[in-house]
Amino acid sequence: MPADDTAGVVGVTGPHQGEQTVTAGTPLDGASAAVVLVHGRGATARGMLGMATELPDGVAYLAPQAARRTWYPNSFLEPVDRNEPGRSSGLARLDELVERAGNAGLDPGRVVLVGFSQGGCLASDFLAGNPRRYGGLAALSGGLIGESVDRDSYDGSLAGTPFFSAAARRTHTSPRGSARPRRCSTNSARMSTFAATRGWVTRSTRTNSRRSRG
Repeated sequence: MPADDTAGVVGVTGPHQGEQTVTAGTPLDGASAAVVLVHGRGATARGMLGMATELPDGVAYLAPQAARRTWYPNSFLEPVDRNEPGRSSGLARLDELVERAGNAGLDPGRVVLVGFSQGGCLASDFLAGNPRRYGGLAALSGGLIGESVDRDSYDGSLAGTPFFSAAARRTHTSPRGSARPRRCSTNSARMSTFAATRGWVTRSTRTNSRRSRG
């Protein structure tokens, strides 16, 4: 049964600090790996734990909750500063969970991040800004946050990190014929390109889902 706790990161303040992290699966101190499940706009951490029933046993599942069910207020394609302080506060939550796993003996190579829509964007931004070998990233209808991506501004290597990208062709918030579907596809493509330059082991696909709200 899912359990709740309250997240707190020393020295970090923001809208998402103090929100709950819902957990399921094996406790961290007895798990062989950890999966951080990051929900999308308007969704819940508890809802993301439904994925755990389709994933392996022996794994700790950690799902952080965003304040008011939204990690940041605007489109992920807006300039970064227009999505602050939510973006930075959310990134701090993910950092706290990766650190928590590390304190339980699970190094980043045994931590996988899975995010949908806003959660996929936040997880992508976290890995890009904190490069090391992770257990993997699955960005479902998500990509790097920002109006554009300057790959030269990212240092370090994510070599060997498995990366899966899935992008919707059209979302329920995008009217037919709008520029939004094209921009989503472009952002997913630039995420895949960025990943390739950092040595990630990549796989991508596109679906007809209409539920993405990055």
